[in-house]
Amino acid sequence: MRNLGIIFLLLISPALAAQKVALVLSGGGAKGIAHVGVLKALEENNIPIDYIVGTSMGGVVGGAYAAGYSPKQIERLILSEEFLRWITGQPERDYSYHYYIQDASPDFLRLNLSLDSARTFQLNTSFTNDAGLNFALTEKVAHASSVSRNNFDSLFVPFRVVAADIFSQNQVILSGGSLSEALRATQTVPFVYTPVRVEGKYLFDGGVYNNFPVDVAINEFRPDVVIGSNVSSKIFNEYPYENDDNLISWSLMYMLLDKSNPEAVPPNGIYIQPDLKSYTAFDFSRAKAMIDSGYAQTIRQLAEIKSKIDQRRSDEEINQLRSRFMTSTKPVVVSEITFQNFGLPQQKYIRRMFDVHKDQSKLLTQEDIKSGYYKLTAEPYFNNVFPTIKYLPDQDNYVLQLTRRPQKNFQVDFGGVLATRNISNLFLGLNYYHFRSTLTHAFLGIQTGSFYKSLIGSARIDYPYLNRFYIQPEMAFNQWDYLESTDLLQKITPTVLKRFDRKLGVNVGWPIGNSVKGSVSFHGFTNSDQYSNTKSFNSQDTLDVLNLSGYKTGFQLTANNLNRKQYASLGKAYSLSVYYFHTKENYTPGSTSLSSDHVIKDHQWFRLRATAEQYFSRGTFRPGYYADVVFSNQPFFQNYFGTIINTPAFYPIQDSRTLILENFRSTNYLALGARNVIVIKPRTLDLRVEGYLFKPLEYILEGQNQEVLTNTSLTTLFFAGSTGLVFHSPIGPISLSANYYDDDENKFGILLHVGFLFFNRHTLEN
Repeated sequence: MRNLGIIFLLLISPALAAQKVALVLSGGGAKGIAHVGVLKALEENNIPIDYIVGTSMGGVVGGAYAAGYSPKQIERLILSEEFLRWITGQPERDYSYHYYIQDASPDFLRLNLSLDSARTFQLNTSFTNDAGLNFALTEKVAHASSVSRNNFDSLFVPFRVVAADIFSQNQVILSGGSLSEALRATQTVPFVYTPVRVEGKYLFDGGVYNNFPVDVAINEFRPDVVIGSNVSSKIFNEYPYENDDNLISWSLMYMLLDKSNPEAVPPNGIYIQPDLKSYTAFDFSRAKAMIDSGYAQTIRQLAEIKSKIDQRRSDEEINQLRSRFMTSTKPVVVSEITFQNFGLPQQKYIRRMFDVHKDQSKLLTQEDIKSGYYKLTAEPYFNNVFPTIKYLPDQDNYVLQLTRRPQKNFQVDFGGVLATRNISNLFLGLNYYHFRSTLTHAFLGIQTGSFYKSLIGSARIDYPYLNRFYIQPEMAFNQWDYLESTDLLQKITPTVLKRFDRKLGVNVGWPIGNSVKGSVSFHGFTNSDQYSNTKSFNSQDTLDVLNLSGYKTGFQLTANNLNRKQYASLGKAYSLSVYYFHTKENYTPGSTSLSSDHVIKDHQWFRLRATAEQYFSRGTFRPGYYADVVFSNQPFFQNYFGTIINTPAFYPIQDSRTLILENFRSTNYLALGARNVIVIKPRTLDLRVEGYLFKPLEYILEGQNQEVLTNTSLTTLFFAGSTGLVFHSPIGPISLSANYYDDDENKFGILLHVGFLFFNRHTLEN
């Protein structure tokens, strides 16, 4: 018996003596991506990882590893287009639902406010749309909960994640519960992401109080060796006099994050700090280079690592362990949708987004959940809905929990444009949402400037029935003064034209599949154009007045997944519309008219219009095209200029709507152009080279007596082109372009503008 005991002790003594290794991953924003390279190098060289602890981005990388993902799988995920879309607040490309997209407006800043029952406002301090990120986290790690049963010690590698409770000013060590909630909490950078509630508390980025949690690893796991990977550059023990000018722009980040102390790693441990001096905490687009930096630094220290860690874990062994863990997971199939902080009518509305009724028992696949969630959050109001795919051990199944976070039901939009032509303006938008059994979005938009002024109001009511539809009554007042759109850089002949556009009507819209929206509309309008028929106009002259009143009704199909609302370089957009117009023409001649007849006429016509824009590459060179086709039986009005300004127009270049380009207007035309984009700096700086051909099938000319003449010659063709640099700044594009039109009065132009150059459409457009 004694000999058997000795043999048993000899057999287990290697296991008892085996070193236990803890890997600690610091916070650092985007620079935390370098931890993936550290993991790659350690696994490739058979260095065991027995425990893992992380903060902020280090927590996310460590959590993915603990959930069973290999370093190469994590790398592929981070280098994917989807990852950048999660970070930048965009939906995944195949889940971009066009149904909620509104007409583009010149806003560049949205202030989110909460209007409570006492009619008091509270500022919402998050600036990033986290809807895609929240779902990605819960989707990617949900499976691990079925094996660990919500205990982080039972993950592929025992795991701890550090978050911060800013009310009690303490760190919070998360060791169980929902893994996705823990990962989301630890990267809640104040003022960037909306906080989430975990175990009853709102938690923030763990880097606020412990950005390099070596102490947590030691206290929680008692490892023999600690490998600490630090990517935070905040390591100043004294004031950085020589570099303070360069660092001042990151002062808020330094204020919010705790200092990473290299001395926290014990003497028998290994401290790894990749060279990330040339990167910032927001350089997510440079992920590959940062992963390589983490990998290279770990390889440089490999001799030190191997000298302090005797144990090795072969590729075959780690693959078997990972495979065993992953095959033990239960497929994610949701048996129920649960809610927090939603009333019963609101729950019914949301269930219909997932095609689930309260009395209906329906199992939801991961694809069903994803599709329903992105349909819901395509409306910005629902970005506050926080999803968690939870595993319930006692029921051995998953549920989708949707939590209503602090509401953002009042929003203020700010925007506008500054330009070297006198077309600058300011924009203010007010949004109010009311959600019960339907979702109502009330909107008031104001634009003001010398060239353009507008006031629009609408109330869109979304119904969750018949596969969703909305009813949107709206009103609009628009005014253009083309005499004021003078060029500040060169002398041009002004166009004497003032336009007043007033309309009142209703739109009804519904989704067709995932990417197409159909709508029908009816609008009554009363418009007035005041103009001179000649370029020589003095204060003694009087203007012609052309009043058009009536109604229009029509049907439209649209699809749009372009990456930007102006100066796009990825994606595609299509539209097809058919409209019927019934108008009364009331014309009063002015002193520049050759006719003295006051005219009142009725007109009716149809118009078919189709547009398309698409880009074909995601690389440095992104060729694209833009096409516009119009067919109409629109009649002519009393004289040439009154006709040409109310005729369908081709607007190929950013400033086309600010000019009366007479050669680019026709009741029937074909237009096609190339939009080529050369990406100089990804997501920031583009060079655009554009060229367009416009073929009027019915070219409108002015006769000797200001009457309308037409020319149907096949050789009539006009060209427009533009070359310019576009810098995509936080306040919209900054564009410097040289533009050319085959137009005698607007042939060449140089335009510099800052902000979005957008104006509402005239009622006679569609």
